[in-house]
Amino acid sequence: MSAIAMKYKGIIFDFNGVLLWDAPLHVQAWQATALRLRGSPISGDEFSIHVHGRTNSHILSYLSSRTLQRQELLELIQVKESMYRGLCLKNPEMFVLSPGAEALLDFVSSKDIPRTIATASEKTNLDFFIRHLGLDKWFDLQRIVYDDGTLPGKPAPDMYAKAATNISLSPHDCIVVEDAISGFQSAHAANIGHIVGLGPIETHNKLLACPGVSTVIESFEQFPRELLVIMT
Repeated sequence: MSAIAMKYKGIIFDFNGVLLWDAPLHVQAWQATALRLRGSPISGDEFSIHVHGRTNSHILSYLSSRTLQRQELLELIQVKESMYRGLCLKNPEMFVLSPGAEALLDFVSSKDIPRTIATASEKTNLDFFIRHLGLDKWFDLQRIVYDDGTLPGKPAPDMYAKAATNISLSPHDCIVVEDAISGFQSAHAANIGHIVGLGPIETHNKLLACPGVSTVIESFEQFPRELLVIMT
């Protein structure tokens, strides 16, 4: 973990893989989708580059090897995401906020620290997460940035830049917590002040090598709260 030099006024969370450790469920749904679209599974490198943190539009176009027309794209998205949501409900032990997340969210809420989510999830999934995980307890839902088709997805900087604007801060005054290469690139390109990489300890050297990553943690139980400005 890095030395603490500055403090930041707000925090922006990625969602899948960060607040929700649901990667095995997405992998299962994406592999089934890949087999249907191209007849072969997705490799580990492909997941890192073309799946984790990327929008459905990018992933499905990549798997199809062509640009998809809007109606076809929407239909494919709903098939994949319906499968994913079904897996969430069938695996309730995995469909919970990640270790330490609730305690950290309670803390930043109690201190009135500006906060939001910037996620590649689309609206149907976001509504599903809000309903089943009670996100409205900690977040102003109108400030959450998601894949609504109006912004370029990660690794473009737009999602994190908009998230900072939504909590009335400059990107440089914000912390971002991410787990995906495309997310690190997005946050770095948006000039986020401090990027925290979250992942198993064996991935920490790789995470620290990603652009802009300053701190690495295994879970929110290790999140350095001293990075945040606490107003008294």
